[in-house]
Amino acid sequence: MTKLTVILCTYNRCQILNQALESVAASQLPESVEWEVLVVDNNSTDETRDVVNTFSKAHPRFRYIFERKQGKSYALNAGIREASGDILAFTDDDIVVAPTWLWGLASPLASGEWGSSGGRIGASNTFQCPPWLALQGKYSLGSVLGFFDLGDKAGSSQEAFYGGNVAYRREVFEKCGLYRTDLGRSGTSLLSSEDTEFSRRVMTSGARLWYEPSAVVYHAVPKERLSKGHFLNYFYHHGRSRIRESANRANVRGIPRWLFSVPYIVLNLLAPRMRKWLFTLDLKRRFYFKCLVWGTFGEIVELPRLGSERKQSPRSTGQVMATRQTHF
Repeated sequence: MTKLTVILCTYNRCQILNQALESVAASQLPESVEWEVLVVDNNSTDETRDVVNTFSKAHPRFRYIFERKQGKSYALNAGIREASGDILAFTDDDIVVAPTWLWGLASPLASGEWGSSGGRIGASNTFQCPPWLALQGKYSLGSVLGFFDLGDKAGSSQEAFYGGNVAYRREVFEKCGLYRTDLGRSGTSLLSSEDTEFSRRVMTSGARLWYEPSAVVYHAVPKERLSKGHFLNYFYHHGRSRIRESANRANVRGIPRWLFSVPYIVLNLLAPRMRKWLFTLDLKRRFYFKCLVWGTFGEIVELPRLGSERKQSPRSTGQVMATRQTHF
């Protein structure tokens, strides 16, 4: 018998949470599948607890979990520890899933051939794209809004999956560890990448990823995220996240490695990106490079900050860490 656990983390979204829960409750699965839904409240200050408790009375397979430590990775890890399923599926509190989503996402993992599966994340029907934003092609910024689409063909994937639509076999966590708690959203912070970092870690371990386009979810995008300021702020913090993910190398003859990295980033990344931002006429392409510039600022700022932080408090999280240097 296949046993599934859906983990849905939430923080201060009680007004829209019920819509996400209703969509998961309507999932269509074979009768032979045993499944549960864990709603992990990451220390919300609104009426989230009441919403989930009321919902779970009508839907007993839903269970409320409270995680006091602020940060999405703490909430994700709490859900993983509480899960009873052999396959763990993840989605978010601002997402509506299609009725066939859960089985479409989980069924490729039943045989054990694949360690992870991921599907499409599209926009809700109320989404209106601003004129300065590209969502297709080389200069797409759809990832900022959580959109993910690798096309219509199912198969092996080399792309890291997003946390709004992903599933893993339980043994993947036993082998690779949990989500990194120094990454991921915490309160109003836009630090991110806990989901893609873990997905890349899974690939590095040798587990195979399956892309399933029929597993579809729809992401609601609030108006405040459709501003240039939000995109620039996101990229700045994403740059910080990328450095945290990849900067894990020793000093050079006692000299902090970031002292070598900053000039490299300025000359080889920041300067050419600034030229493209300042001298490109196309509106969407111009904003794309401006976002990359802000992301590079985040990298430059985070390098010495992270070096100082690790000097004062050596990392001892016990989690598997990435070691390869990556940039945008």
